Amino acid sequence: MIEGVLAAFTAALTFVGGLLCRLFAPLGVDLVCYPFMQRALIAGVCVGVVAPLVGSFLVHRELALIGDTLAHAAFAGVAVGLFLGSAVALPVSPTVTALVVAVLAALLVQLIAERTDAYGDVSMAIVLSGGFALGTVLVSLTDGGIAVSINQYLFGSLSTVRREDALVLTLLSLVVVGVVWRYYRQFLAVTFDETAAQVAGVDVTATTRLLVVLTAFVVVAAMQIMGVILVAAMLVVPVATAAQLGRSFRESVLVSVVAAELAVVVGVGLSYTYGLAAGGTIVLVAIGGYGLALTTQYATAKP
Repeated sequence: MIEGVLAAFTAALTFVGGLLCRLFAPLGVDLVCYPFMQRALIAGVCVGVVAPLVGSFLVHRELALIGDTLAHAAFAGVAVGLFLGSAVALPVSPTVTALVVAVLAALLVQLIAERTDAYGDVSMAIVLSGGFALGTVLVSLTDGGIAVSINQYLFGSLSTVRREDALVLTLLSLVVVGVVWRYYRQFLAVTFDETAAQVAGVDVTATTRLLVVLTAFVVVAAMQIMGVILVAAMLVVPVATAAQLGRSFRESVLVSVVAAELAVVVGVGLSYTYGLAAGGTIVLVAIGGYGLALTTQYATAKP
């Protein structure tokens, strides 16, 4: 069944890639003709949708730092997968172990915040430092043998996005979009007024846990192209850009997705053309968009 799904996905990717090549190659945009760039663009487009979609709720709940926390936990998960493959010859996908560890870390953050007197950022700081510490210890246990493999997850890469990675990322993105679509009203209620949400019958604890688990999905989905170090930026920067332009929450979500997609497309194009790091280029373009939005707001503001 898995082989059938992968074959169908490959066929669809080949068809879309061929169509894009025929459309854009005559215009001098030949990067869409290469299979590895097609996979990278698919990955980027998915990240450009799900990251600001979930990030919109996180930023307005003042949970922007949880993306960084789960990114460091995902680093530990990648290290676990590579360690199992290197030390005990257990063939486990680092993406799978990263997803498992990131989800557990997301639930742990909420558990610490709910069951102790610690502030929310304290629980995030504990999990962030613990995740990165675990990752570095596992790297050292192999005498640095997995350090080379882990670099692609730390900094991201266009050329390492395989068909399987693109498929997993697409499926994760569909799950995230579907869950947000289904529970949009609950997320919205909890984001702006937890007390009113409770009165209305919304399970605030369960909804918050679901939101942070979705964040773990986004982080793992994006780390292949963005890198663990920079993945959290796509949860925050496009949302900050949209906050300067959107007139309502729903409009801000749409604007943030557009801003993220522009950053991805322009960033991937610049990365390919000039040999730059993909994740860093995308984030710098996104920050440039934020600066442009700020400038536009001040320029059009009434005195």
